[in-house]
Amino acid sequence: MPAELMDGVALARAIRDDVAAGVLVQRARGVAPGLAVVLVGEDPASTVYVRNKGRACEEAGMHSETIRLPASTTQAEVLAMVDRLNADPAIHGMLVQMPLPPQCDADAVIRRIDPAKDVDGFHPINAGKLLIGERDGFAPCTPSGVMELLRRYGIATAGAEVVIIGRSNIVGKPMASLLMQPGVDATVTVCHSRTRDLAAHTRRADILIAAIGRPRFVTAGMVKAGATVIDVGINRVDEPRARQGYILAGDVDFAPVSEVAGHITPVPGGVGPLTIAMLLKSTLVAAARVTVP
Repeated sequence: MPAELMDGVALARAIRDDVAAGVLVQRARGVAPGLAVVLVGEDPASTVYVRNKGRACEEAGMHSETIRLPASTTQAEVLAMVDRLNADPAIHGMLVQMPLPPQCDADAVIRRIDPAKDVDGFHPINAGKLLIGERDGFAPCTPSGVMELLRRYGIATAGAEVVIIGRSNIVGKPMASLLMQPGVDATVTVCHSRTRDLAAHTRRADILIAAIGRPRFVTAGMVKAGATVIDVGINRVDEPRARQGYILAGDVDFAPVSEVAGHITPVPGGVGPLTIAMLLKSTLVAAARVTVP
């Protein structure tokens, strides 16, 4: 029996509707939730993503500011922009879109963001809070979206064997931290490029999360029957017959794996839409923490 599809589009829509309702509450007390995005250069994927963020903010009734800087922008100029947004009371959440041009130190830029406005959850203070279980920080949006999917579909995590493929600071590490928290209580294994006999790990996973950026890497033979498979990857694969010359594929070989798994996320339409929805949700949380005189 084919796996049940986990619909990230519908869940993201529900989250964004909840955010829009919360924005009205904040506006009623005199706070207009505001999100600022800094885009340096003209990376095509980043440009599309930033445009979608701005549109989502407008639909939710949020104040949105997009700062576009040329690829020649210096490190000092990026840091000065971050300082300006840190000091702006109309901005409650902010992020600097990655990747940055080579002359800019991404780590230094992230560390410059006020942790109270770091709705992307990448500042070391927020990363540390997540690891030790404090709830007043921000977690990265993609792992947070995965947690929402698991809750929405009633996937039991307590005592579950979870295997994460990928150890990035954006997905793998924060994903592991979220799943280990009291109340979630999963047993987590993080696999990576040096893992021996990867399939031996993945085949025992009740929940398998793939986040490595390699198209169709996870095959049916790597998946336990009835497992929940979360595909975080989104890769362009050349396809001459497609209108744009390529198709989007996840890190999971979807069709064969869907015949083995119990639940599975599609690509596109699975985890992807939740990233922006969770970003809006975090911005709303940041705005709600503002004290009104």
